[in-house]
Amino acid sequence: MGLRPGRAYTRISGPAYVRREYMGGVPGSKITIFDMGNPSRDFPVALSLVTKEAVQIRHNALEAARVFANRYLVKNVGRNNFYLKIRVFPHHVLRENKIASGAGADRVSSGMRHAFGKAIGTAARVKAGQRVMSVWIEAQNFEAAKEALRRAGYKFPSPTRIVVDKGAELVAA
Repeated sequence: MGLRPGRAYTRISGPAYVRREYMGGVPGSKITIFDMGNPSRDFPVALSLVTKEAVQIRHNALEAARVFANRYLVKNVGRNNFYLKIRVFPHHVLRENKIASGAGADRVSSGMRHAFGKAIGTAARVKAGQRVMSVWIEAQNFEAAKEALRRAGYKFPSPTRIVVDKGAELVAA
């Protein structure tokens, strides 16, 4: 049995389920690195990827977006010419009530009785208008950073937009 489609977990419903000390067997998050590039340098331009809707973003979607944006920026502007930061953390634990299917499933599966579910992964709960990832970059590399964020936004379940946080006057010229 593989991973269920992302649309099964995108809506936010109910309170957050985050107290791991009371849960057994929560799988680890796929995303491990939150800062990439050159964090020590001060860059004049900053861009952010902002969600338009309140959604849950699964840890594997965050990792896919991080890998893509990092690879695109390293290839197009160089490893020391940007700083990429993931701004959300997958705290919320996702649960699934697995139901048996196949021959004799009616005898094996107990249906909806005690249907709390087992932990299957984690997700970040994101509000509408919240920054998910940010890039700091030189003004001449603005278009490459914008394209990296645009393509990384396709990995998320919400429509996104790109906002210039710092250095808009440098880019407009």
